[in-house]
Amino acid sequence: MSTDIHGGIEFRHPDVGADYYDGEPWVAAMDLWPLCDETDDAAFGCLFGVNNHAGFQPLAPDRGLPLDLSRGMRSQLGPWVAANNLHSASWVRWAELASMDLATAPEHFVGRLTWDRKTLPSTLHRQLVSHPWPPEALSSVGVPPVDLHRTTERVGWTTSESVCTYEPLTIGSVLGPETHWPHVFAVMKALAGRFGDNGVRLVVAFD
Repeated sequence: MSTDIHGGIEFRHPDVGADYYDGEPWVAAMDLWPLCDETDDAAFGCLFGVNNHAGFQPLAPDRGLPLDLSRGMRSQLGPWVAANNLHSASWVRWAELASMDLATAPEHFVGRLTWDRKTLPSTLHRQLVSHPWPPEALSSVGVPPVDLHRTTERVGWTTSESVCTYEPLTIGSVLGPETHWPHVFAVMKALAGRFGDNGVRLVVAFD
């Protein structure tokens, strides 16, 4: 069963601390789901430590919901987290996301293999691989056409039985242009242009 992510983006109101401003310090800007509805454990793991099978050093694990959470995000997430229907609540500011080293890889795995049988019924398989590849991976996808240990991009090939894909396992690959995450980051970056890198954050929880 897949894990889903819930939450949204907030910004810190620029008038917080002024005598004339009596509103909330953080304001809900946008729900997450129109921007990103993927269920990729590698992305959840490298950002928040959730389903971190790849073994990334997570950026912002288990911080909980912020005490100054906006009313919009509190109404969306608070009751579900309190009832334990959502877990692993956390948040991360744009400043932290913007400073990630996209070349960072987990300690034990170098990439992900995906293969889909040509014959019906079609069955999609995905496996994390170390270097050298484990024998069961080679028996499933055959010898790859190039030295994939040195590649920095996704590579595809076909065998007599399967359509195969390999992608290097780095932060840049699991959050990169083939995913939905650039949409999230684009909105956060745009808001940071107005409210500062530390004035924009993503708040999430999982089911």
